Amino acid sequence: MKKLLTFIFIGLAFFGCNDNKQSANKAEKIVLKVGATPVPHAEILEFIKPDLEKEGIDLQIVQFTDYVTPNISLNDGSLDANFHQHKPFLDALKKDKGLDLEPIASIHIEPLGFYSHKFKDVDSIPQGATIAIPNDPSNGGRALLLLDSRGVIKLADSSNLNATELDIIENPKHIKIKPVEAALLPRTLNSVNGAVINGNYALQAGLKSSDALFLEGSQSPYANILVVQSARVNDENLQKLKKALQSQRVKDFIEQHYQGEIVSVF
Repeated sequence: MKKLLTFIFIGLAFFGCNDNKQSANKAEKIVLKVGATPVPHAEILEFIKPDLEKEGIDLQIVQFTDYVTPNISLNDGSLDANFHQHKPFLDALKKDKGLDLEPIASIHIEPLGFYSHKFKDVDSIPQGATIAIPNDPSNGGRALLLLDSRGVIKLADSSNLNATELDIIENPKHIKIKPVEAALLPRTLNSVNGAVINGNYALQAGLKSSDALFLEGSQSPYANILVVQSARVNDENLQKLKKALQSQRVKDFIEQHYQGEIVSVF
């Protein structure tokens, strides 16, 4: 009986030791919460989860459908990083809301495109047409630059990333500009003559770059970036996240999965 009890105690001690080791391993795993819009950002982050798992990092992806909230959440510490925007947008929001955030990596470009369900080329844009553009300042300026590049309108300075409707000096077709929340732009296509749509929202709505009447060129300064709090720019685990996002595996994934709809920049 004593021997039996001894074996039981040894067995319990062994399993208890294993449980402690498993708990310790779980406790050691670093959690990184990263905010992202669904397509393609969250998809790319899902792709690198196994790579970060090997580094002892539990990547938790928090999805958003707008561009502002992920920055507010990052600034207040609810997130460790975000991946959904380009630098001109971040810079404008930082100035407006006093955010202490910095980009640490450029990942890809999502070409902004002009889409229409009502005509097939620029020459067919009718007099007095209504064209929807993103309602945030940086993407609104970006949309106006795209329209300027194709002669739909003419801006006073075609290099001004912060252009507004007040900067339009020629409007031969008397185009009416309609600012709309970026995420809702694909839904406007049946109610306006055309819309300038961000690449991620176009993808999310099932629109392809080949559906656009015209797109931004490769010279676009609007690369999508990984952003962190300024105080954590050199954080070891965030640097691991950066390395995973700028890997050859991700470059190949972007090329094969998106077929040119988005383009890596590293």
